[in-house]
Amino acid sequence: MKRTNLKSVVLVVAAFSLVAAACSGGGGGTALKIGTDLPQTGDLAVLGPPMVEAVQMAVRDINDAGGVNGKDVTLVIGDSGTNEQVAAETADRLITTEQVDGIIGPASSRITLSVIDKITGAGIPMCSPSNTGSSLSTYETTEPGFYFRTAPPDNLQGPALANVILDDGHKNVAVIALNDEYGQGFAKFLEDALKLGGATIAADVPYDPNGTDFSADVQQVVDASPDAVVLISFPDTGTRIITGLIENGISPDIMYTADGMQSADVISQVNANDPSVLNGMKGTAPSSQGSEAFTKAFADFAPGVATIYSAHAYDCTIIEALAADTAKSNKPADIAANMVGVTRDGTKCYEYSDCKALIDDGTDIDYDGASGPGEWTPAGEPSAGTYDVWEFRDGQVVTLSSVNVGS
Repeated sequence: MKRTNLKSVVLVVAAFSLVAAACSGGGGGTALKIGTDLPQTGDLAVLGPPMVEAVQMAVRDINDAGGVNGKDVTLVIGDSGTNEQVAAETADRLITTEQVDGIIGPASSRITLSVIDKITGAGIPMCSPSNTGSSLSTYETTEPGFYFRTAPPDNLQGPALANVILDDGHKNVAVIALNDEYGQGFAKFLEDALKLGGATIAADVPYDPNGTDFSADVQQVVDASPDAVVLISFPDTGTRIITGLIENGISPDIMYTADGMQSADVISQVNANDPSVLNGMKGTAPSSQGSEAFTKAFADFAPGVATIYSAHAYDCTIIEALAADTAKSNKPADIAANMVGVTRDGTKCYEYSDCKALIDDGTDIDYDGASGPGEWTPAGEPSAGTYDVWEFRDGQVVTLSSVNVGS
């Protein structure tokens, strides 16, 4: 089912704003309160620090510029884990106890699908920095118009990774992917693009994200005798699968992966004593570089912290704040009604303080932020994606190039 179009969304949100304050925090006279439902534990814990630090940096920048609607933004940190119960408990706390006006997260598409109706049903806008599951583009939420994301969907990233594999000359590709929304959605678009490029799918192996023994899954891949293997995974399970592949003679230089595995911690989890163990393994990910100004500022704010999805988390926070500024209201429904609008069809601006000044002057804005030109579709997601092509090299994640996909 397709989500409601923008005109309908605005009408629904406008009506809902009459009662939103009774359901959650916010309101014209209170400070904007933002909560995070991002991984601090679980299979994606390695991706949590860049996103949480970026949200904290955004709140600092917003408050340094005078806050939202005359008051400093407050922030409540919560853990989504990669467990539906953990994410739901955090969502309940943010909605009921903390009465937040907006939520950043969750990170995993699977976890988002487990709480999206809870959060949007409470009339609270949620913005994920890293949801890439394609089904979320058409998911019909309990209350339309309250779900947003700054990461481009996998119908864009799948072809980007396929092009890397095809450009390397591979024609017989095995795919092993999480049996969830993220893994199977990604695998579909990847495999379609590979076949369009003339490759054969040697094996298509979905694996249980809650499993502990992946030897049978690995054996299916090995038995297919592929000339390349693609692993769509997260670090905890993914590193065990990589270890199994290597033990069965699959070389890392014919392995490929994606954003869920883009961490140097993956290398140390496979072999803490050999930083070269995964040399040559490549992947793609929504660009972690961000704008030049953001990249430098984030390195100063959070030295030594990885950058994956940091720019996207920063933008989620800034967009929620700019939407509140535009609405001249901190009510959640008013924020939701203005989030798409501040990313398109106005005067370009790149920093919160500059965008806020334009809004204060009565100017419609088009925020192009840390993660790049972010013009959203009416569904509340990027219409195009910029992807890093990266590889593991001597204990590090090294960016090789970037590619643009989409309009």
